[in-house]
Amino acid sequence: MAWVLVLMAGADEVLDDGTVTRIAAGFNAGAPRRLGPDACELPVGGPDTVPEADGLDWAVLPAEGRRKRLLVADMDSTVLAGETLDELAAEAGLGPRIAGITARAMNGEVDFEAAVRERVGLLAGLGTDAVGRVLARVRPTSGAAELVATMRASGAHTMLVTGGFDVFARHVAGRLGFGEFRSNILGIAEGCLTGGVVGPVLGCEAKLEALMEGCRRCGLDPGDAVAVGDGANDLGMLGAAGLGVAFRAKPGVAAAARVRIDRADLTGLLYLQGYARDEFMRAD
Repeated sequence: MAWVLVLMAGADEVLDDGTVTRIAAGFNAGAPRRLGPDACELPVGGPDTVPEADGLDWAVLPAEGRRKRLLVADMDSTVLAGETLDELAAEAGLGPRIAGITARAMNGEVDFEAAVRERVGLLAGLGTDAVGRVLARVRPTSGAAELVATMRASGAHTMLVTGGFDVFARHVAGRLGFGEFRSNILGIAEGCLTGGVVGPVLGCEAKLEALMEGCRRCGLDPGDAVAVGDGANDLGMLGAAGLGVAFRAKPGVAAAARVRIDRADLTGLLYLQGYARDEFMRAD
């Protein structure tokens, strides 16, 4: 099996030719293929390649089958820059208290379902107008729109699968062009949050099942999927996908993931699949 080493500089940085030449020389690698000013790929001998690439994101991947036909993406701190539930907590004056629970849950230190129910319970009575204020200020992560648009233009199905809530996921999925979304349902009555979750909590197992169901519906193998997320509840789908990427992930997740992006933006997922920058699409 042929392998490629993908090198990526940080967002808004340049991967200089000297760095590429130095790394290539260490492995007797083949000629580099430029993917963009911030990325390139080189043929290498095998998956055990570990480059001296401080300050860069890198991954060694099979050369064949890199372009995936299903994208499954997490929402909070992945395609969105921030945590929507933490933003709601700030509206209720509970920001630091709830953000601390979020951080522990995303690093796998506490049970995810219990953490969701605890945080939502603290928000009981908050008016739904707070949801609108959060939606007005949250922003997509750099590269999210290009990732979704490029994969859709190439015929891939795209799914937003989040342990966050429908009042945000519906908006984000529409804004970024996802084909569908899965989320938890926030309890609302008489214009206020009830402090509860409607139905079961969507966590790690549900995210994995969403990926597997997406594969079945599209007639695909999990190896044909790319999954991306940052939290412990994403590890199941990251492990099952042909390309599972921990994106600017919590420490425990980054340590467990096979592929990680710490510096590049979400267009790094396109580079990992062999797309060149001149193939990137913009969202409508």
